[in-house]
Amino acid sequence: MILASWRTLAWIIRRADVVLEVVDARDPISTRSRRLERMVNSLGRKLIIVINKADLVPRDVAEKWKRIFEDQGYRTVYIAAREHKGTRILRKTIREVADTSPIIVAVTGFPKTGKSTIINALKGRHSAPTSPIPGSPGYTTHSQLYRIGENLYMIDTPGVIPVEGGPLEAVIRGRPPEELKDPVKPAMMLLEKALRYNPLAVKQAYGIDETDPYRILELIAIKRGWRYKRDGEPLVEEAARTVIRDYHRGKLLFYVPPEEYLRGRLNQRLRKTTGGEWL
Repeated sequence: MILASWRTLAWIIRRADVVLEVVDARDPISTRSRRLERMVNSLGRKLIIVINKADLVPRDVAEKWKRIFEDQGYRTVYIAAREHKGTRILRKTIREVADTSPIIVAVTGFPKTGKSTIINALKGRHSAPTSPIPGSPGYTTHSQLYRIGENLYMIDTPGVIPVEGGPLEAVIRGRPPEELKDPVKPAMMLLEKALRYNPLAVKQAYGIDETDPYRILELIAIKRGWRYKRDGEPLVEEAARTVIRDYHRGKLLFYVPPEEYLRGRLNQRLRKTTGGEWL
């Protein structure tokens, strides 16, 4: 297990030639790290943005996000690592961006974006470690290099980006619900976002026809039999943790449309140009 810190993340990046930044296809912007991208650039490494969990969005949505990142100058691929779809294209892209041989690859990203799944998919069934990487700070064991192709190697331990941001950003970026002092507020915000982008999300996930976030949590708790022993009230905290977990499991399903991001970018440019609010 790696300690989530920028120091250990920098350690991984320095030992790689190509760095994969894994983002979630359902919300690529919230799961993207500009700080990581600047670090990779400052250390002179090549970056590929990997849009994972593409099986949870329509293909044209994944294609649009790919074009958005490429228009910003980043090589980008989208994959569904869980289904082993897109890994061949990812390997090909790694070879195309690298300017050295052999190539060492590092996989980075926020928690829950699927970094370990990508590592396992690239390893394949028959891969084996070739050598340990000594002096690994923050590891319980030495990190290993795995051969994943001819002159192609991968660091087997993912680089975890420290989770930052507000309550909603934190849960989308993978902060464990067990670590939250109050899981109810971010869960309600997550439900609001889910219903905004998919009005049927709650009904599809829980069979509940309700739009008030707190009431949704109460009904989930009642359906599961989760109540406080002292007064019999619904145990909404446990329902909140369940909602957060269900989002990461792909049960509470919604995605942010690329068009919304593009409209926001356009409005920003117009405000800068006009010096006022864009109406």
